Amino acid sequence: MVAPLRVGIAGLGTVGAEVGRLIEQQSKVLAARSGRGVKVVSVTARSKAKKRNVDLSGIRWARDPMAVATDPEVECFVELMGGVGDPALSAIEAALSSGKSVVTANKALIAKHGLKLAALAEKHGGALNYEAAVAGAIPVVKTLREGLAGTGINRVYGILNGTCNYILSRMEQEGLSFEECLKDAQRLGYAEADPSFDVDGHDTAQKLAILASLAFGTKVAQSAVYVEGITSIAAADLRAAAELGYRVKLLGVAVRTATGIEQRVHPTMVPLKSSIAQVMGVTNAVTIDGAGISPITLVGPGAGGAATASAVLADIADVARGVRALPFGRPVAKLDATTKAPMERHLGGYYIRLMARDLAGTAARIATRLAEQKISLESIVQRHPDGMIEPIDGKKKSQPVPVILITYATSEDAMRRALAAVQSDKVISGKPQVIRIEKN
Repeated sequence: MVAPLRVGIAGLGTVGAEVGRLIEQQSKVLAARSGRGVKVVSVTARSKAKKRNVDLSGIRWARDPMAVATDPEVECFVELMGGVGDPALSAIEAALSSGKSVVTANKALIAKHGLKLAALAEKHGGALNYEAAVAGAIPVVKTLREGLAGTGINRVYGILNGTCNYILSRMEQEGLSFEECLKDAQRLGYAEADPSFDVDGHDTAQKLAILASLAFGTKVAQSAVYVEGITSIAAADLRAAAELGYRVKLLGVAVRTATGIEQRVHPTMVPLKSSIAQVMGVTNAVTIDGAGISPITLVGPGAGGAATASAVLADIADVARGVRALPFGRPVAKLDATTKAPMERHLGGYYIRLMARDLAGTAARIATRLAEQKISLESIVQRHPDGMIEPIDGKKKSQPVPVILITYATSEDAMRRALAAVQSDKVISGKPQVIRIEKN
């Protein structure tokens, strides 16, 4: 009989407790699939007294994460505390330096320190597995790193934040405002009390930086990702998108271009018929465009205790099997340097919503400014004003009229120049709404 893999867990929150419970519950299945059993021998958490849905009897309670990481009986250190620095970072470094394998769900830590940790794993022979750090239960890390190891990747993009996808789905389906949907997301536990990390796009950016490294063999660099959030999206944009055959999603996109790897996070219009447009609520999805194959779309739960624990357990099973994949698919020394591709060079179509003032020549002025930058329009829609307003002088004037433009492919720089000129002409009210379009 092969001795079971001895596991130590640091962090017994929702995910950590679920991992412990699943190891106990699925012990026979794990042993059959991995060729050896899995046994938790040491744990630590901030509170020992907290009630958890897992039997911890017979398991040593360590004083801190470092004690678990350096425990000579622990073969696989499972870090589920979170945080971009210590104590998680130093504990993982200690575990890897002693030849142990590490499993983590910590996307922030992998995005910032992944290269250093991968180098330690390579040097000392342990595994560094982090499937749960990106898209929860969706096995996208293994798909890119192992399943598509022989396929050149042209583009990887996806819905990587369930909070944002839930908000946009509710806004579209029920015609609610961003603020109303955010409050509901917080009430249901989908959004934090301070939701800025999610809704401003930074959570998605961390995950995208990891996926881009796996897809293109580049060094992980969150600083190379252009980031916009969803706070400016209005219900009017979602209605217009539907009428034009699109749906708005917050996407993380990494694509190979003639000038390098472009990494960007922003609200995006995707065709209604596309696979990714069908993904609603808190669900995540990742589409991979590979050379010589049709796009592959992986869909599943991207967060939550059960989903994340499932991915953690799969990584533990790999360690038990003796699988030692290179963390980023190739040696750290062979990863290419990453630079931030200027968004001004981005080429694509755009949705533009302008509030055009009721002035003679407004439409002609807008058209002229677009033509000056060689921007061609695929469609133009003018909404009728909802009513009249009563100015102070008592003379009724029409409200600004919403004008919606869909452009053919153009550069970001040209689009920005044209809209800056339109604003300087004072023929529109407020700031133009711009949403990029991502074709299949």
